[in-house]
Amino acid sequence: MKFTSDSSDIDVSALTVAVVGLGYVGLPTALALCDAGATVIGVDSSPDRLRDVARGAVDLLPLHHAQLACASAGDRFRLTSDATAVGAADAVVVCVPTPVDARREPDLGALSAACACVVEHAVPGQLIVLTSTSYVGTTRDLLIEPLRARGLTPDEDVYVAFAPERIDPGNERHTPERTPRLVGGAGPRSSRTAAGLLAPTASAVRTVPDPETAEMAKLWENTYRAVNIALANELADACHSLGLAPVPVIEAAATKPYGFMPFYPGPGVGGHCIPCDPHYLLWQLGRARQQAPLVATALAANSNRPARITERALDLLADSAVPARDARVLLIGVAYKEGVADVRESPALEILAGLARAGAHVAYCDPLVPSLRVGTDLLHHVPDPHTEPWDLVVLHTVHPVHDLTWLRAADAPPVLDTRQRGLLTKAAARAGTGVPPAAGATA
Repeated sequence: MKFTSDSSDIDVSALTVAVVGLGYVGLPTALALCDAGATVIGVDSSPDRLRDVARGAVDLLPLHHAQLACASAGDRFRLTSDATAVGAADAVVVCVPTPVDARREPDLGALSAACACVVEHAVPGQLIVLTSTSYVGTTRDLLIEPLRARGLTPDEDVYVAFAPERIDPGNERHTPERTPRLVGGAGPRSSRTAAGLLAPTASAVRTVPDPETAEMAKLWENTYRAVNIALANELADACHSLGLAPVPVIEAAATKPYGFMPFYPGPGVGGHCIPCDPHYLLWQLGRARQQAPLVATALAANSNRPARITERALDLLADSAVPARDARVLLIGVAYKEGVADVRESPALEILAGLARAGAHVAYCDPLVPSLRVGTDLLHHVPDPHTEPWDLVVLHTVHPVHDLTWLRAADAPPVLDTRQRGLLTKAAARAGTGVPPAAGATA
């Protein structure tokens, strides 16, 4: 079925939906739609990714692994690298990545190509939903106006909306099905149709006046987090200078029931959102010759954080009279957050590279990341770190599967806890000093 201007109550189980991009957003979206009864065409340009999805060798929550196994066993989930398959779908959901380049400017290559393909193969009555985070006006620039140029009037011949993804990888409390969703359509029919499609995949759907409102809302969400992470790190440094442990201070402040949300210090920001999305806003404002100095300063502070951690690690080695060129340093966890295997923009990459440049022999322990390239060197996960001598251990990302009891031994090496902003002494380690949940610290 294709949608009509009279479409009201939408039976998702009667739809064929093409999901373009099967990454950390697209795959859970495809599985949620399949679970709601839709026939799903998963489109991805990477044969390796398609092969991994088919084998189930992907980084998902157990719930979503179960959904993938069920979908793969049935006949309502098809994988393809043929982008023209979108023309056969009632609805198309675009979930491709929107990274930044080396200059921290938007890299719109994948998004532009995906949208151009969708526009080329769009048919009357089709719904097109963009979920990828980008600058304000992206939906209009890459979908609405190109469709109009093709002779397809948005909100009449085709339905177009922006519905920003809200996926927190590795967090079972914030699965997509438990999270509200925003929808901003090209018109009321587009909003209504997109909301109907996404309703079974979210806890609630709220429509906003237009795509631009939804686009700015997504940028606002992640810029808010970026600024508060920078503030948490700065105030943690202040606590350190004043002889205070920052975590008890944060937890004390968090007893206030209004006007405060706890953010914890960390090694920097990583992943797919916080290090990238706010730069789309700064880039767009810069083109309009408008400044956002607070945001720019916060992003710069976050970007510089791994270098600060590296300096602190080298200072601790010097305090122990261990020359950097002879030091053996282990990082615990290299993924950008707990419970995931994703190393995109992970501060660990910069910390390892910085220590290596200083001459240290670096290694890491992260069972979710079997190997990792640092510069020209290929490092491998150290499965039994307690059997080797280390001059310093840096706690970067502590997964639930990590066993750190060996760090409580009397002969344990010094530990730099990047999220508590202080050195865990052997006495503290023996007392069981742990690592607090990094709420917003690296996500």
